[in-house]
Amino acid sequence: MHAYNRLPSSGHTSPSPPASPRRSPRFRHSRIKTGRFNSPSSSAAVSPKTPSQRLARSVLSILLRRQGVFLFAPLIYIICMLFYIGTVSFDVVPFINHRPATGSVYKGPHVYAKLKPEMEADDSAVDAISTTWKLSHKGNQWRPCSNKSSGGLPESNGYIYVEANGGLNQQRTSICNAVAVAAYLNATLVIPEFRYHSIWKDSSEFKDIYDEEFFLRTLKNDVRVVDKVPGYLMERYDSNTSNLLNFKVKAWAPIQYYKDEILPRLLEEKVIKISPFANRLSFDAPLPIQRLRCIANYEALRFSSVILSLGESLVARMKNYSMKNSGKYISVHLRFEEDMVAFSCCVYDGGKKEEEDMKAARERGWKGKFTRAGRVIRPGVNRIDGKCPLTPLEVGLMLRGMGFDNTTSLYLASGEIYNADTNMAPLLEMFPLLQTKETLASEIELAPFKKFSSRMAAIDYTVCLHSEVFVTTQGGNFPQSLLGHRRYMYGGHSKTIRPDKRKLVVFLDNPNIGWKNFKRQMLFMRTHSDSKGFELRRPHDSIYSFPCPNCMCRVNKTEDRVHT
Repeated sequence: MHAYNRLPSSGHTSPSPPASPRRSPRFRHSRIKTGRFNSPSSSAAVSPKTPSQRLARSVLSILLRRQGVFLFAPLIYIICMLFYIGTVSFDVVPFINHRPATGSVYKGPHVYAKLKPEMEADDSAVDAISTTWKLSHKGNQWRPCSNKSSGGLPESNGYIYVEANGGLNQQRTSICNAVAVAAYLNATLVIPEFRYHSIWKDSSEFKDIYDEEFFLRTLKNDVRVVDKVPGYLMERYDSNTSNLLNFKVKAWAPIQYYKDEILPRLLEEKVIKISPFANRLSFDAPLPIQRLRCIANYEALRFSSVILSLGESLVARMKNYSMKNSGKYISVHLRFEEDMVAFSCCVYDGGKKEEEDMKAARERGWKGKFTRAGRVIRPGVNRIDGKCPLTPLEVGLMLRGMGFDNTTSLYLASGEIYNADTNMAPLLEMFPLLQTKETLASEIELAPFKKFSSRMAAIDYTVCLHSEVFVTTQGGNFPQSLLGHRRYMYGGHSKTIRPDKRKLVVFLDNPNIGWKNFKRQMLFMRTHSDSKGFELRRPHDSIYSFPCPNCMCRVNKTEDRVHT
């Protein structure tokens, strides 16, 4: 062999080594596979034998050699899935066993059917109406002491005209707040006008519900009140109250707001209007303001003679029907009217008809409010949260569980009960001595009031006020006002049962609950109402629900007396 010089010599060239033969990729792959680590015998041992294995190996080999195929893999996957979905039938939906949350479903009829035999056989009941609040604070520890002024009034800064909106007790709150604001601004209050509402549909004026002369006379030393603005002032406004400067006061405005914002314009205009006026004054106010609220609410506002006369007659009749219980009776405020059930968005056992009735009632009373985009109605959640009105059946079971037997006289304060024929039947079975204003009074006696919801509510208010026990089932202005008024009458104690509806719906959700267990829970709930005794008003609490200590004084403790 010739030696090759790696470096060229001058003038001579060395021959180049022969070029290596070109090998195809297939040959190179074959060589790699059959190298020294892959003997022919071992390769044969792992070669695919079945047709499916050979096909899989062929496909894998193609994919490895043509890696661009992977770009189309998602498309191939989607095509395969679409083909698969096209071959599957969705006529049958898989069943999911979902168990409603405890207390979210109304089961009153089932529970009643379960408890009724044991309830009727129970002879261990005691005279609950006489033992309720047997350990209560017995009187004369608190007494009304909203002292009235005796001096004259300075010259008025002008006239305040307000429109009180809402039902009977919301209007009552507005009147008392207006008295306080007028006195604070040294203004003359025009007898408030009641705004007509599509729900209550009552066109009554102040004098139709309250004793106007008595109202003026009681407040004469504290604030000027007149029935109308003098004509010479109204001439500036074409004798039209809609032309008056109207203030839109924010809800729960502090009393200082009226001094800073209202008083300057009052001095300038001499007559101003505030509409609407419900809940337009904060409950956190100086003592003189609170005192005026107390005088207006508990002293000056007395129902008109015709309402008071009928109301007191019904109280006497209830006491006569309750002679077995020493003339003591229970009053129940039942909010199960159609509009209340509709507004709560709760579901009971009325089926499709109930659903259609409630939809129609919501549209009549609150057009579009419950059907606007994004509004979600969850009846089960409302029930668990205690926001559903109690049915007559639930009220009956609760009271029987609390120890009030079927000889207890019950007065039912309510509007027209939804689906009354069906819903009232169980309550009448449990309390056959139940009365309402319609059963106590004659058609002739009720005729002047029937078309006026506020006047009818005033009759209920009077009978409930004088009952031994008051039961509230839903809340609202009516029971809150009564609760405070009864405290004012009963030496600071409300004598009111306020059931814990969040707990109650749990007990009424169990169709297998026994009477003894249910009764034990209800007696505990009654004891809780019984044991509260006096409740003093806390900051932000309504003075109309908690008159102690702003409207009442401790007996023999002059330091607690409310001063002017």
